[in-house]
Amino acid sequence: MNIDVNKADGTLIIKIEGRVDTVTAPQFEACATENIPGNEKIVVDCEKLDYISSAGLRVFLRAQKMVNAEGSEMVLKNVNETVRQIFEVTGFDTILTFE
Repeated sequence: MNIDVNKADGTLIIKIEGRVDTVTAPQFEACATENIPGNEKIVVDCEKLDYISSAGLRVFLRAQKMVNAEGSEMVLKNVNETVRQIFEVTGFDTILTFE
């Protein structure tokens, strides 16, 4: 998994590439914990996200809780159909915001 973090026009952009699973979820969580605080809007670009496991889903849930506590907004963009189905089957599509 590769993670690219940028800030543009007051928006934090996190691009995820590869798989977020048991092995890589701690890396994603560390990135979220370090970068989310202090930003009004967080965009997670999932265009190159191939797979997400339950460990990855937990990280998204924790990230959403951080965003809520900060009074910020987080959106997921460019989610492919396979990954989108995982979010839908688990009910995460009702917790997270997709564009």
